[in-house]
Amino acid sequence: MTDEPLDVARLQRRLAEFAAARDWRQYHTPKNLVSALSVEASELVEIFQWLTPEQSSRVMADPDTAHQVTDEVADVLAYLLQLCEVLDIDPLAALAAKIDRNERRFPRA
Repeated sequence: MTDEPLDVARLQRRLAEFAAARDWRQYHTPKNLVSALSVEASELVEIFQWLTPEQSSRVMADPDTAHQVTDEVADVLAYLLQLCEVLDIDPLAALAAKIDRNERRFPRA
C-alpha cells in the first residue's frame, strides 16, 4: 500500500501492474472483464437479496457485513476500472457525460 493520494488513474496503474506481475493480462479481455464484473456485482446483490429495505439501510452497522459489502464494492470497482483501461474509456469523463445527458433528458420538476 502506498501513501500517495488516491485517484482513478493511479488505481488503474496499480491494477495493471498487479495483473502484469502475475501474467494475468492475457486473461483481461473485455469479455472476461465484463463477465467478472457481473459475477462480482451479483455477489454484492447476494448480500442484500433477502433484506428488507430497512435492514439494507443498516447493513454497514454490522462489522462483518460491512466488511463483505466493502470487499464486493472494491471487486466491482476493480473490474470496472480494468475494463475501462482495456477499452480506453475515461470512467470519470464517461460518468460526467452521462450525468449531462440525464440532466437534459430529465429536467428539474
